[in-house]
Amino acid sequence: MTTQRAERAERAASRKSRKRRLTRRRAVGAAGGALLLTGATLGANVLLSPAGAATTAAAWPTPTGDKPVTKTIEVSGTYDGGLQRFYGSGDLGGDGQEEGQDPIFKLKDGAVLKNVVLGKPAADGVHCSGSCTIQNVWWEDVGEDAASFKGTSTGSVYTVTGGGARKADDKVLQFNGAGKLNISGFQVSDFGKLVRSCGNCSKQYKRTISINDVDVTAPGKSLVGINTNYGDTATLRKVRIHGDASKKIKPCIRYTGNSSGDEPTETGSGPDGTYCKYSASDVSYQ
Repeated sequence: MTTQRAERAERAASRKSRKRRLTRRRAVGAAGGALLLTGATLGANVLLSPAGAATTAAAWPTPTGDKPVTKTIEVSGTYDGGLQRFYGSGDLGGDGQEEGQDPIFKLKDGAVLKNVVLGKPAADGVHCSGSCTIQNVWWEDVGEDAASFKGTSTGSVYTVTGGGARKADDKVLQFNGAGKLNISGFQVSDFGKLVRSCGNCSKQYKRTISINDVDVTAPGKSLVGINTNYGDTATLRKVRIHGDASKKIKPCIRYTGNSSGDEPTETGSGPDGTYCKYSASDVSYQ
């Protein structure tokens, strides 16, 4: 009897041990399944949230007020427009394509213009006499040009950050001077050219242009035009072109410029690694 009781006790202990092992295996299996599910979910999230997804263009601001301008506003230091709408009146009331118009704002070397809406008529927009920063400035209806850069120093740096422009019959940004133009976080729609290195100015310079993180909406003709014979370069990164399935907008056009006032000669377009510096992945069509 003692032996039978011992055997029964041994069998009961064995059953308890097997039950504990089975319970542990089930727990481990459940944890592993949860881990696999979590991994699958994370994987799906990675696939569903594309790296480098298109940035949504900022909404156009609602002006806080209207301010007619009859005489060019000269800016030294920083001018914050408080997102008022400035528009030309009187002698600045033109909105055509005539060369030589006066601007609404003239920025002295080192000046900053920010939080401004330029309405219609916008005359010749903004002129930079030297290095300048144009921050969060919006052109509702571009006149002759939105902004012109006229510094004569090779060290001049012009920065356009944020903001946008629309309804430009020809050029948005006119680069007449020397130095470097940096454009970032900008948006443009219904335009001719986003930026053009002057093709026939009486005095010519080498110009460097950088376009980064911009939204472009058709119709439009080109993003940048440069003069290779003066050593101009244009670098494009994170350019998003909307509504141009047929790819009519040319990202970069090369010209032979002159100082005689003649129409410059177009010599080619597209990336070449020397003057037009970008690759297919730098420009997306959406």
